[in-house]
Amino acid sequence: AITSRPRAVEAAVHLGLVSRRSNGTYYERLGHRVTFPIRDGTGRILGFGGRSLGDDLPKYLNSPESALFHKGRVLYGLFEAREAIRQAERVIVVEGYMDVLSLIEAGIAPVVASLGTAVTAEQLKLARRFAPEIVMFFDGDPAGQQAAERAFEICAEAGIWGLGAFLPDGSDPDTYV
Repeated sequence: AITSRPRAVEAAVHLGLVSRRSNGTYYERLGHRVTFPIRDGTGRILGFGGRSLGDDLPKYLNSPESALFHKGRVLYGLFEAREAIRQAERVIVVEGYMDVLSLIEAGIAPVVASLGTAVTAEQLKLARRFAPEIVMFFDGDPAGQQAAERAFEICAEAGIWGLGAFLPDGSDPDTYV
């Protein structure tokens, strides 16, 4: 039972793996999802993200914001990709975990995810510490195009020159490769 170890349960709640219902019972927050550890640049796990296996919404679900985890301050896959990013002198920013994994499988290794479409100045500055060139590679749907436009505004605000790679309408990085 989930409640058999109270300290472990509270840690799981804090990390966003388990949530508490209003009646006091617990459930797996990322149940029925592929779960990914979200690390900082040194490899320390800050939180988790889950990708729906079916049509469940939201498609992506991250750990809740906490003293340790701030979605807008971390890039998924940065720890694993940092050497490839340094060698390529480029970082490719995509929206989700599956995009990262598909690009790596296709031989494109200097790739990280913004943990959603809302790229932040902090994420871009973090990426810039590892490479002089940042490429936004978002989905080819209207939401992805809007996200790219907003990302370029954020680049300008942060004093970073950003590039874009655009896909045909209806494509996204993981299906395109």
